[in-house]
Amino acid sequence: MKRDLYFNKPIINAAGSLGFAPDIHNGIQQDSFGAFVTNPISLRPRLPTTPTALIQFPGGFLLHTGLPNPGFNGVLKKYSAKWNRADLPIIVHLMADRPEETQRMVRELENIENVMAVQLGFAPLLSDDIILLTLEMCVGEIPLIFSLPHEQVLSLGPKLIQRGADAISLTAPRGALADEKGKLITGRLYGQSLFPRAMDLVRSAVMIGLPVVGAGGVWTDKDAADMLSAGAMAVETDAQLWVPKEAGA
Repeated sequence: MKRDLYFNKPIINAAGSLGFAPDIHNGIQQDSFGAFVTNPISLRPRLPTTPTALIQFPGGFLLHTGLPNPGFNGVLKKYSAKWNRADLPIIVHLMADRPEETQRMVRELENIENVMAVQLGFAPLLSDDIILLTLEMCVGEIPLIFSLPHEQVLSLGPKLIQRGADAISLTAPRGALADEKGKLITGRLYGQSLFPRAMDLVRSAVMIGLPVVGAGGVWTDKDAADMLSAGAMAVETDAQLWVPKEAGA
């Protein structure tokens, strides 16, 4: 039987912001969250990019890490018991680049207590057909949240919802900047300057009937409240939780 996707509180953390399981020792007050979203998890272990790149720009920064993680089985072995004991329901974020592998991970997560949903993230430029096939193969008992780049939310989002996805979330947009040595670095963009674009996209998504989890540049309680007022079912905070001191406020 399909579980409902429901947020007791409409604020959650974005994937990559707080680790693989809730931790009371990280200094983040999580009692205002409605769920905990894990770091991105791939089927196989991934090492960090060497070196990790962080490049500032006015109003934010670009970050490239390589999405390091111990791999799906490694994460389950280390963290599944912590998920079961957590006060917050868990949303597991999977890197969903290969439909067959994603299906295998989703089916296993259906049997783990306290996992309320799976959030699926995709590699850049992955085709709509592959994402739709992933939905077809993974739809089942556990709610599925599809994390889409801005350019696919309004075009692909309705098709996903019509075919059984439970919500669309806004993934951090990609960009490119030159580092100190002039080398061009691509990565995800974070910071307050992203909020107006994200807010407009949430508004547009709600207008066409999409259940959407807003994200992007959410820095203050007012930002979150405004996004919820625009119709978002929940709001993700990201860099505001862990922004490095050198990246500025």
